[in-house]
Amino acid sequence: MRTRPTLTWTPTGPPLPTTARVDEVVELVAGGGVVVLSGAGLSTESGIPDYRGASGSLRKHTPMTYQEFTGAAESRRRYWARSHVGWRLMARAEPNAGHRAVAALRALGRVDAVITQNVDGLHQAAGVTDTVDLHGCLDRVVCLDCGDISDRLALDARLREANPGFAVRADGVNPDGDVAIPESAVAGFRVLGCAVCGGVLKPDVVFFGENVPRERVERCAELVDGARALLVLGSSLTVMSGLRFVRRAAAAGVPVAIVNRGRTRGDEYAAVRVDLPLGRALGELLARVSRH
Repeated sequence: MRTRPTLTWTPTGPPLPTTARVDEVVELVAGGGVVVLSGAGLSTESGIPDYRGASGSLRKHTPMTYQEFTGAAESRRRYWARSHVGWRLMARAEPNAGHRAVAALRALGRVDAVITQNVDGLHQAAGVTDTVDLHGCLDRVVCLDCGDISDRLALDARLREANPGFAVRADGVNPDGDVAIPESAVAGFRVLGCAVCGGVLKPDVVFFGENVPRERVERCAELVDGARALLVLGSSLTVMSGLRFVRRAAAAGVPVAIVNRGRTRGDEYAAVRVDLPLGRALGELLARVSRH
């Protein structure tokens, strides 16, 4: 059964207290045993907008849902035409200070695991090779018919060959790898099937309205259950796929620290809420933890 897509969340009641200091987070992280849960806000300093921040992509862009993608060939044409441009922009993004700080904390042994809601691969590019990609990653493609998983670079080469005159520019990319391009460009785009069976191809990511694979959820639950602290970075926690782990940690008495610009759906579960830019906050966190 598919979940109902959750795109927005409206806060109720007065905002809970926040701080612009990382002192309590330093104490939590210095003790080790930390599991990180990161969201789109961590990648904004790499030029990839978040969904719900002050300039978030949902203000001008509605992500394609799983139901739209699987329900119509024209929807898949629109997705692949736009993503063919957007993925190349996403692939050029570089890890920022926040990603590098998380990787350094992992190398220091303070962070035990990184779970990310992002599909941009920037944690891996920064050096965290065992990241759990909760929502998948745009650098892989899955066949919905035979289940074959292939490299996005291979599909990119095939699409370039199949669409030799397709030269469309876009000014920016959304967190899901989508971009805005003229409908006339979409209309002429040729979509390809699976190289193994000819079936329908989809990026190996969890679309809105699609369930996270059960085994992935269970793996993340195991990590949270074994954590000494849960550190949420750059996520509004609007979607249940991430919020469930914050609730799980809090229910088990595992302290939750949230570093995010603006209110989150998980604020009531946090032992500390820091409202600072992620690169600045994590840079200071790393410097201070390194001295412990």
